[in-house]
Amino acid sequence: MKKSVYIPAVLCSALIATGCSENNKPEQQQTPAHTQNELSKPVVYQVFTRLFGNTVTANVPWGTKEQNGVGKFADFNDAALKGIKELGTTHVWYTGVLHHALVGDYTDYGISQDDPDVIKGRAGSPYAIKDYYDVNPDLAVNVTNRMGEFTQLIERTHSHGMKVIIDIVPNHVARNYESLGKPKGVKDFGEQDDTSKVYDKNNNFYYVPGKSFQVPTDVNYQVLGGNAHPLADGFFDENPAKWTGNGARAPKPDINDWYETVKVNYGVKPDGSYDFPTLPKNIETKDYRAHYAFWQDKELPNSWYKFRDIALFWLDKGVDGFRYDMAEMVPVEFWSFLNSSIKMQKPDAFLLAEVYNPKMYRAYIHQGKMDFLYDKVGFYDTLKAIMKSKQPANTIFDAHKTVADIEQHMLHFLENHDEQRIASPDFAGNAVWGKPAMVVSNLISRAPSLLYFGQDVGEDGSENAGFGSPTRTSIFDYIGVPAHQAWMNNGKFDGAKLTNEQAALREYYKAIMALNSLPAVVGGDMQKLNLTGSDRIVGFSRTLGQQTILVLSNFSEQTQSISVDLSQEQVTKLGGSSLIVDLLEQHQVELKTHSQGATFNLTLDAFSSAVLTNKANNE
Repeated sequence: MKKSVYIPAVLCSALIATGCSENNKPEQQQTPAHTQNELSKPVVYQVFTRLFGNTVTANVPWGTKEQNGVGKFADFNDAALKGIKELGTTHVWYTGVLHHALVGDYTDYGISQDDPDVIKGRAGSPYAIKDYYDVNPDLAVNVTNRMGEFTQLIERTHSHGMKVIIDIVPNHVARNYESLGKPKGVKDFGEQDDTSKVYDKNNNFYYVPGKSFQVPTDVNYQVLGGNAHPLADGFFDENPAKWTGNGARAPKPDINDWYETVKVNYGVKPDGSYDFPTLPKNIETKDYRAHYAFWQDKELPNSWYKFRDIALFWLDKGVDGFRYDMAEMVPVEFWSFLNSSIKMQKPDAFLLAEVYNPKMYRAYIHQGKMDFLYDKVGFYDTLKAIMKSKQPANTIFDAHKTVADIEQHMLHFLENHDEQRIASPDFAGNAVWGKPAMVVSNLISRAPSLLYFGQDVGEDGSENAGFGSPTRTSIFDYIGVPAHQAWMNNGKFDGAKLTNEQAALREYYKAIMALNSLPAVVGGDMQKLNLTGSDRIVGFSRTLGQQTILVLSNFSEQTQSISVDLSQEQVTKLGGSSLIVDLLEQHQVELKTHSQGATFNLTLDAFSSAVLTNKANNE
């Protein structure tokens, strides 16, 4: 959940104090179990759960679920899961599963009605969790059996050879948090807080004593787009006011603050000092067992235990891992505690964190025991600039070099719920522009890849759903996703309604992801190729054992021709063959050997790529 608002200095200083320097490099690297034990890289397919199965095409701005439709857990049938698996998916990230605040009436089921004054959109933000022990009632065919329907989805996903990831949002919860699903003996967030204090170690929230919360106002914003609702009155009862999710301390937050949420207290005092032990220096080189042991005799803030119990609850339901929202706003020490607890119960749990501060990457991996982090600020941002012709293609190597020591932990993506769709006019305007970027993103390193639903068929995110603006498929409102709906074909998931261009794009994505089974892709070393003739082509090799592949991608909308010089060592790694062929498209080149190595020429059409190898080392 990336937002264009500040990260409070209190948190930044507190987190930096944990040892977030880029110089903190452990003596040996963690290698995730996923890459050790499987001849395949992890591929995460992110699906926005309530949008995936929706067949309604009305797309009324601010429309109700009756007007615009809503997908269900049950829509992920065998055909749908088979289609997801075809993209090389190993893990399905079901976004928006947990019960979050929404504008809908489920009072017949004992669920309190949420106030639209503190909800973004009509369907609500999936990152304003109302009940951590329940699932979104919108997603169930039978609301009473909503948890059963989700556990059945977990079982179906597993039966197709894929694992299940859901979100944990540690930094904040909905303003009206209230758990109906909590196990016996579990207390709600804030239930035992001393609200007369701004801060207490065991309070779950921060408070503004003596002040009531005030709904933010803005002349350019109307709740529900101005549509009437009995609770849309500009008032929300919260006394005393709590700090807002992004750390804003005023009783009346700004309209750009995360006003629909409240910040969780992890024992970071308002002045930035800690109310919990810090990690010893030598522990960053040790595995999760040592981290788990370290925390066993410590007295920790109440919020730590609450989130540990939540994570273990979902593991017991069959969930295989978590994607952590805005992880960098929570202390590294907490992640050591939580992730080691998770790994003790499920050693192969998949733990992915949204972190945008490169100075903190290594701390969250080595001290916080994350498996994977977003490679957004370096890799994605550079690829986007290359796609938009703002930088030469070879600048991707500079971005990659900054995380070379942790590259297997850095998740690559071109789309997700926070980023613009490739086909959006504000980005590339055409999904074809993403083809070379996807080749480079997926093949340049051991990093896992993420695909966002609809990406493979060129969804452009142009629907005006209500809250926010187009270019990103809305996460706040009920909406249909046209290109995805064409592939879905009213629940058949056979792509029958795709255009020829959309169908071809999906086949291309399938071909790219199929290369993940190559040993050189799973674990090979990367080396930049020496090429001349175009600054719109990027080229590199990947080598593992007897296998070498040469990857060349054209980011230009025009045909480009290049000459590639290979060293004698590179020629030897190709097996000494003079003929190399393309595993992705139809290119074939012949090496011209010389005393220093070899040279070959290659012409690539607009946005095309070549993944070259000799026949012998691919057999």
